[in-house]
Amino acid sequence: MPTEICLIEDDPIMGESLRERLLFEGFSVDWCESGGQAIEHLQQRHYDAIVSDIRLPDIGGDELFKRLISDLGIGLPPTIFMTGYGTIESAVELLKLGAADYLTKPLDPRILVEKLRDVCSDNLSEDRGRDVLGLSPAMRRLAGELDVIALHRDTPVLVIGESGCGKEVVARRLHQLSDPDMPFVAVNCAAVPDNLIEAELFGYEKGAFTGANQCRQGLFEQADGGLLFLDEIGDMPMMMQAKLLRAIQERTITRVGGSKPISVRFRLVCATHHDLAQMVREGRFREDLYYRINVIQLSVPPLRDRPEDILWLAEKFINEHGEAYPAEHKRLGPSAREALLAHAWPGNVRELKHTLERACIMAPGTVIEAGDLFPGERTPRAPSSHSLEAHREASERDHIIRALEANGWRMIETARILGISRKTLWQKMKRLDIRRP
Repeated sequence: MPTEICLIEDDPIMGESLRERLLFEGFSVDWCESGGQAIEHLQQRHYDAIVSDIRLPDIGGDELFKRLISDLGIGLPPTIFMTGYGTIESAVELLKLGAADYLTKPLDPRILVEKLRDVCSDNLSEDRGRDVLGLSPAMRRLAGELDVIALHRDTPVLVIGESGCGKEVVARRLHQLSDPDMPFVAVNCAAVPDNLIEAELFGYEKGAFTGANQCRQGLFEQADGGLLFLDEIGDMPMMMQAKLLRAIQERTITRVGGSKPISVRFRLVCATHHDLAQMVREGRFREDLYYRINVIQLSVPPLRDRPEDILWLAEKFINEHGEAYPAEHKRLGPSAREALLAHAWPGNVRELKHTLERACIMAPGTVIEAGDLFPGERTPRAPSSHSLEAHREASERDHIIRALEANGWRMIETARILGISRKTLWQKMKRLDIRRP
């Protein structure tokens, strides 16, 4: 089937020209000459992408996009806006709300066709499926690394990142890629008391200690043939680290109170928010264990460093909650989207999920607005800064990065849009530590 495009353009000459070019390139095109007409079409049928002018006779492109977000929610297809230089700032704001891209006029049809093929390919691929880690470049790159690692079952993996950023999600994705029909066993090493962790991991024989009225398999045995996920490995007591190292190297364990070695085979994934290398230098983590578990290291960035994932994750959590509780199915309003993007998310993905869960339960209507996300707060929270200069630089850095991303990191084009020279842009990027992904 041809790719379905909804074209929204009020200029009859440009609209006809774009329609003919897209038809020539093999797309199926519905051409709408107003925002109202487009809303009717989009409510009645599914499109693979939207191409829209920002300035329309009855409604602005930004208002149109906000209404589509409210009406269609997670079903909204990728949207590319066309803008003159006078409305570039509006286009950047639309990118923040979730638009796929924008192009400046006079429009090059070849570039539009390339953009459409890119976004439609992304939209139809597994990258937008429910098993994706995220839409940001960092998480897409991480997903690609997992595809390769999945082929090597015996290679230990260490996942590092702040608390709540999704380290267990990465481990579960790896398990799904390699051993989906085998067990996935997880334990938080920081949550198990020191005097119980050996019995928890290795199991125990009947009579091994007071209360051991029957034999019990440990987590190593439970994970046999599957994946064992040791979360917060940096909090494991030193006295257990030597026993863990031996179990990993020899692939055998001995239950507490037992004498018979038990062979186990599993994929080992460890995770921590600690700097294990620093802990090794301080004598708080065994060096031999560190090198044994750190064969392949994966880093999960905090949510504040991957803003492209915020709205995608929010829609995902709302959809999951709606499936579990149909009476509480909600959708994000424009103010909620802006609030989500403005928030610093110190608790990372875990905080985002809990925030959306609370809003789905407590929001009085079917649309979640900013006040439902952060009740009692006049404005969305933002990262703290110690000085006006720090805040100004943070804002400048964010604006430059958005402009670079919107223009495919093309220096000349970005400098022209920002109204500065290419040399000045380069100097600012160096001073603000902005690097191309």
